[in-house]
Amino acid sequence: MDLGLAGRRALVVGGSAGIGLASARLLASEGAVVTIAARDPDRLRQAAQAIAEAAGTEVEQFPIDVTADDAENRLARRYEGRGLDVLIVAVGSSIRGAFDSFGDRDWRDNYDLNVVGPVRAVRALLPSLEAGRSPAIVLLGAAGAKMPYANQVVSNVHKAGLLALVKTLSHELAGRGIRVNAISPGRTRTRLWLDRAQRMAAERGRTPEAVLEEFAAEIPLGRFAEPDEIAQAVVFAASDRASYLTGQSISVDGGIGRGLL
Repeated sequence: MDLGLAGRRALVVGGSAGIGLASARLLASEGAVVTIAARDPDRLRQAAQAIAEAAGTEVEQFPIDVTADDAENRLARRYEGRGLDVLIVAVGSSIRGAFDSFGDRDWRDNYDLNVVGPVRAVRALLPSLEAGRSPAIVLLGAAGAKMPYANQVVSNVHKAGLLALVKTLSHELAGRGIRVNAISPGRTRTRLWLDRAQRMAAERGRTPEAVLEEFAAEIPLGRFAEPDEIAQAVVFAASDRASYLTGQSISVDGGIGRGLL
């Protein structure tokens, strides 16, 4: 299926690894003009090389930390006078532990990454999106926003807030021609989960794969997602094939979410 993305300008914040990298690679393979942004210049270079090898096209690199105070101004300056057709924000994190194990710093740091970073990116780039062709914003949510996981209270709360942001923005920006959606993945084989499995394996005297298998047993499809599987939904939501889709949080979670909504 031709997604109609050839020649479209796309920015993927968090595009150096995981779902962000997979989304950038798929956008590039569809002919989009892609920029990837992330805070680690070395990871950016490696990601750009991987995309070039897979898609046969170069991508721009923009080192930036969206939790930094100057992030909004830097994004706005980068795209000043330039149209932007697709904005994907694939940043976020979760921390495991009981409610009373977290202090204010844990809550603030996670909030900055899961909510404030995406807010800054959208706010900075609204003028460029308004100048784009059929502009679309896709934010990465999480299955825990709809079905809160045990021992993940901080990210459960913040990702739920992100979905509220998506719903609100979809109404406010519809009149300006901008669609806004979220893709909410379940357990996915990203660096976050692989690192978590390493830590838990060391604590339990098991192998990382055994830890992942334990968590996979709770998923109806019986396995973790690969980043590319989530990216398919991300890029579809950003494309003209989803032209009547806005204000939605699409769960791509292997069936782990048990709720009706």
